[in-house]
Amino acid sequence: MALPVEEIKKLIKESIPDATIEIKDLMGDNNHYSATIKSSQFNKLNKIEQHKLVYKSLKGKMGNELHALSLTTEGK
Repeated sequence: MALPVEEIKKLIKESIPDATIEIKDLMGDNNHYSATIKSSQFNKLNKIEQHKLVYKSLKGKMGNELHALSLTTEGK
C-alpha cells in the first residue's frame, strides 16, 4: 500500500512543526519519493541525526507503506 504525499507531510509536520517540506514522486507510483525538508530543529544536528528525526516522524511507515524516501535536510 502506497503512502500519499499529503500523509507524509502531515506526519513530518506533527513532529517537526516548523518544517518546510517539498516532496517529489520519483517514479509516479506514490511509493518512491525525494524530499527536501528545512527546519530550525536541524540547526544543531548533523545530517545523520536530521535524517533520524525525519524517519522517526514517519512512525514506522518507512519500509512498509513507504518504500523509498531520499532525503535532503537543512536548517533554517
